[in-house]
Amino acid sequence: MSTHARPLADWLAASSDDALRHLLSSRGVRPDVAWQDFFDAAEALLDASALTKLLPSLTAAEAAALLRATDGEDAGRERDALTALALLRPDGTPYAPLASVLAGRSVAEVDEVAAPGPAAETAAAHAAERAFTTVAVLADVLLVARETPFALLAGGSISAGEKRQLADSGISADIVDTLLSIALDAGLAVTADRRLRTTASAETWLRSSVADRWTVLVTSFRAALPRGVRAPSGGWIPPEAWPLAHPWDPSWPEHSRLLREAARLLGLVAEDGTEPEWAASVRRGEDVDPAALVRLLPAEVDRIFLQNDLTAIAPGPLEPALDVRLRAIAARESAAQASSYRFTAESMAHAFVAGETEESILEFLKGISLTGIPQPLSYLVAQTSQRHGLVRVSTDDETGRTRIESTDLHLIQAMAVDQSLRPLALAKHAESLTTRVGRETVYWALTDARYPATLVGADGAIPVRERHPAPPVTAAPADDRDLNGLITRLRDHQGPDADAAWLDRELEAAVRAKAVLQVTVGMPDGSTRELLLEATGIGGGRLRGRDRAADVERTLPVSSILAASIVAP
Repeated sequence: MSTHARPLADWLAASSDDALRHLLSSRGVRPDVAWQDFFDAAEALLDASALTKLLPSLTAAEAAALLRATDGEDAGRERDALTALALLRPDGTPYAPLASVLAGRSVAEVDEVAAPGPAAETAAAHAAERAFTTVAVLADVLLVARETPFALLAGGSISAGEKRQLADSGISADIVDTLLSIALDAGLAVTADRRLRTTASAETWLRSSVADRWTVLVTSFRAALPRGVRAPSGGWIPPEAWPLAHPWDPSWPEHSRLLREAARLLGLVAEDGTEPEWAASVRRGEDVDPAALVRLLPAEVDRIFLQNDLTAIAPGPLEPALDVRLRAIAARESAAQASSYRFTAESMAHAFVAGETEESILEFLKGISLTGIPQPLSYLVAQTSQRHGLVRVSTDDETGRTRIESTDLHLIQAMAVDQSLRPLALAKHAESLTTRVGRETVYWALTDARYPATLVGADGAIPVRERHPAPPVTAAPADDRDLNGLITRLRDHQGPDADAAWLDRELEAAVRAKAVLQVTVGMPDGSTRELLLEATGIGGGRLRGRDRAADVERTLPVSSILAASIVAP
């Protein structure tokens, strides 16, 4: 048992539950850790590996203060924070194990960094344009992820192949990682089963105005900033100081670069390092107000031109809600101030799968078209409506097999010999096909093969299908409240006599290490006697050991031992 752990154990036992929750959560302690009492907790918290794990999270000010404290100087205003992390004693002196952990570490002297100056009109306009583009491109990425979730590599990033696919659709691969980081912070995407998928919140965000979209992203970006770059006001320190915010974190240089890139993409920092008007209040910790930004953005439109060649032209940035719905019916061909869309049989079939009907599509297009609905487009909608549901996929109640039926026997024959459907092992049954493969898998396989498939429920109804539905909201990872059980367990094992409990642990540790003990024994006449014992065993309330001075074996009642300390070899 380490002697330096005793003062920390006493401090932990005397701390409030709130202080313990803060300490345990800051140190990343799991609620199910196998600690029995505060002595276990103190030893674990002062273990060299636990201290080394904590150091990267320290801010530059905390790291400098910790070094000053180890040099015998005052830690200053960071003293309370370091004490709360169990790095300093209440008197401001460091715990002994810190000396070896901090050996060779230093913190660079940093001059005071002034807040960025206000951006010039041209720089602010460029920042606003960049923010507008970022919001639009992130919406594009989320729409892609909604249809086909991104596979994640072991490090949490998406593969180079998927980045190339995004690049082919006009999204720069260089900013994909930053965009996804922004989306994760905003709760618009989530990682599950090694895939990055959109959330239910993304559906609302995609249909919000540009101003609301930007406000959500900036608010969440500020809330997710690491401690080192957060200002006491709730905002952030000048971005020029971000690279030095966590000096002992080897991953921080890359992390800070991504954060600064995110701030640039969101229009919070101009290209020349100055600060646009709308970013200054956010940096100071005030409410996010997009009014100054919106004044520099292009006006959104709510009407489009429908043309005979099955295309649609938006004469300006289309309102997000209209854009999202239109892209569920048509494929967007170009994105600029004036975007173009193309209606195809595949895009129409996709819309019907998502729950659209002939009536809902025509009503929507009539409401936003400046030119009415051209006859070719009306014919395409009607033709797709007639084909939708021509192939019905259901489950046979008697056999439990998936059944594929159609009034068009030519389609049945085509599917039976379609090589792309061979993995389904389709078997002919009367005028239908059956397979042991689940109906959901069969349905999507037929849809991918461009058959007009419809999934039919047990009641004969046609449900609306989402191939990759947003994952349900799950309980957040272990938070401070989950630590209540651990704190209760530690307090339950906190006996009334801490000195006796500590002595027992010291004696047990000495026996395990076969160490030499300096023992102070209380004698019956009230006097004391000191013995130098080679500890050999403990049990039944007695300590056994060889008396070095007399060279005899002694057995001492533990209750008579007033103090014991391990003698250095």
